[in-house]
Amino acid sequence: MPADQVRKAADISVGDAVGPVTVPVTRETLVRYAEASLDGNPIHQDEGFAKSVGLPDVIAHGMWTMGATGTVLADWAGEPGRVVEFGTRFTKPVIVPVDGNEIVVEGTVRSVDAETGRVGLDVTVTSGGEKVLGRCTAVVRLD
Repeated sequence: MPADQVRKAADISVGDAVGPVTVPVTRETLVRYAEASLDGNPIHQDEGFAKSVGLPDVIAHGMWTMGATGTVLADWAGEPGRVVEFGTRFTKPVIVPVDGNEIVVEGTVRSVDAETGRVGLDVTVTSGGEKVLGRCTAVVRLD
């Protein structure tokens, strides 16, 4: 993204909303993620196996969920390198039935440091109306 499309800290206020942004996830998404990450755990691809270990269905990789959230934050800031801090706890798995699912990422600006351009965000990520990431926070650096 060109630098002139990066958000400006001066245009951001505490309480501003980020999103909501809906990110789809399919079983094909999970296969591609497993290949890229080398995480071939069958709970992410094999419905029968996932159910045999007590899960309701195939589940998304937690790191996929975190990565998809990070992409939403980077898009909001204007460039991937502008996300300077990002942390979360995994609270619930994202269930991915055969017809797919989605996560919804939204947030609120909790702080703006006009001098450094650092903007603190509180982020909420849900799937099916339930929080799947907890204590999710980020800091982005804006111009």
